[in-house]
Amino acid sequence: MKKTTSTDISDRFWNLPQKAGEELSRERTYIDDIIQKSHIERLLLENLNGICTAFDGGAGYGRFSLLLAARGVHVTHFDISLPMLEKARELADERKVAQNMTFVHGSLEDLSAFANKQFDLAMSFDAPISYTYPKHETVIKSLLRIAGKKLCIGVYSRLAWTYLFDPAQKLKYIYNKDTRDPFARWTLDHAANQLVDFKPDMAAVREFFKTGLMEKTEDTAAEYEKGNTPWPVSYTFMPDELTGILENAGAKNIKLSGPGALSRSIPGEVLSNIMWDKQLSREFLDFCYWYDSQPQCVGIGKDNLVVIAEL
Repeated sequence: MKKTTSTDISDRFWNLPQKAGEELSRERTYIDDIIQKSHIERLLLENLNGICTAFDGGAGYGRFSLLLAARGVHVTHFDISLPMLEKARELADERKVAQNMTFVHGSLEDLSAFANKQFDLAMSFDAPISYTYPKHETVIKSLLRIAGKKLCIGVYSRLAWTYLFDPAQKLKYIYNKDTRDPFARWTLDHAANQLVDFKPDMAAVREFFKTGLMEKTEDTAAEYEKGNTPWPVSYTFMPDELTGILENAGAKNIKLSGPGALSRSIPGEVLSNIMWDKQLSREFLDFCYWYDSQPQCVGIGKDNLVVIAEL
């Protein structure tokens, strides 16, 4: 019997027909998504000098590939999800940037079709690399191999992952309390009950910080083999671990940041007040970018570590 792989599980999960719509709505639903995507956008735009071609791995509906294509960069938009690719093509046509984009269906675990230094920039955001466990290190090295000048990626941060202490932490980040997003609606309706009598499982906490795994591989594989669609196993990185992988693969001038670090200390009511004020929200996102880029904030963003490096 064929052994279930991480690619098998990711393929089934990300090809659910609703995934493209869910991903597209996140930035309109969650404040932490707004902060993270604003951070990445600013980082990319600051580093486009000399960038003519880019590879976007796990590009989803095209949040960042469309951004670069609109600025004249030719982007190879690469994703495992056919619904995501279809939505990205649709948006590229709407925004009249399709001439600057090539769409490729595939898994990050196999980038053998691409040549060494084929792209000026290789990028991957919203943590698709974390879903390639146990091949996450190989995937990072493959992205570095095809990058000629710069690498910019986002992965799950182990230090930021505190759901084991606060299962309702997403509540304060819901931007629009009238949203119809299923998960947001469930969180709004059940968050208080989640916290009643809640006590963290310290054995589970210690195991998570030891392994970095948010799911058990054997449990996920068993669910998949039953015909279900489990969440893919997700690996979380320590900052020094990620830096070491990059350095050992030849990356230079490595800079890490923790998008969302400032927001963790701000009450949800205040976050909502900020984000519903257009002028204030622009100033706030500017300040978040500076604050979350400080070395002291690396690893303690909302969910992700973001890194940019040179080759």
